Amino acid sequence: MHNPIGKHGKCLAVACVLLLAAGASAVVDVPTVSKAHPWGGKKVVYLGDSISAPSSVSKYWKFLQDIYGIESHVYAKGGYQWSHAYSLAQKMRTEMGDSPDAILILLGTNDYNAGVPLGEWFRVTEEEVNRNGKSIRKPRRHFITDMGTFRGRINTVMKYLKHNFPDQQIVLMTPIHRGYANFGPTNVQPPESFPNGLGIYFDEYVRVLREAADIWSVPLIDLYRDSGLQPADSAYAKYFCDGGDNGKDNLHPNSLGHLRLSHTVAARLRNLPSDFKTSRGEKE
Repeated sequence: MHNPIGKHGKCLAVACVLLLAAGASAVVDVPTVSKAHPWGGKKVVYLGDSISAPSSVSKYWKFLQDIYGIESHVYAKGGYQWSHAYSLAQKMRTEMGDSPDAILILLGTNDYNAGVPLGEWFRVTEEEVNRNGKSIRKPRRHFITDMGTFRGRINTVMKYLKHNFPDQQIVLMTPIHRGYANFGPTNVQPPESFPNGLGIYFDEYVRVLREAADIWSVPLIDLYRDSGLQPADSAYAKYFCDGGDNGKDNLHPNSLGHLRLSHTVAARLRNLPSDFKTSRGEKE
């Protein structure tokens, strides 16, 4: 299992360890594997940021592995944005070839925090096309792959993945809601009730990811909508590393929060094919 941990991820891990030691988070009672999951035994890659990056906190993918038997391969690092997913995908292909059965992507919260412009999906040019035997000029859309914009980054990554992994199930996941976080004097992140430096609210980035699922013909697991985690409400403090009205990390789920995420992800995956490799004549 590939488990890169960045500097920021290490800091978060230490913080959560201290909080667990202090009794700020409940001990997670992990259920045993009680029923077969259709993705059990499948090799799944996760591309992401600190929510997915390995740490002392048991992440959602760890629960998916331990409870549902889904083999996890993690390519994630704290602070990563969609611009980093391209190099992660290339690294994954170099190391794993086409052996993965599925690729899940959970990114976007750091693009919002960094104030990345949303951009556009397409540029339009006028070109000749044969319609009913007659050559006419019509407007034609082309994907924009500008790595300086959110949509351009998604286009770049999805174009690479769709081209290189046509037999794999590729799934987009939206980030969860964002709460207040204070990681030091120069890294204080307001909750999502405030816009970022460009004046754009977080839900606009989530909406772009929903659009991406349509444009690139991939399933969407909408954790923003379906996880139930609401860090702005102190009643959900138990699900975050240091949650609550006076907490300093209402951004990163603790192990209990990740257990909750894992059940949501597992439920959505249950209704999706885990791969399309049988379409090329391979045995199941």
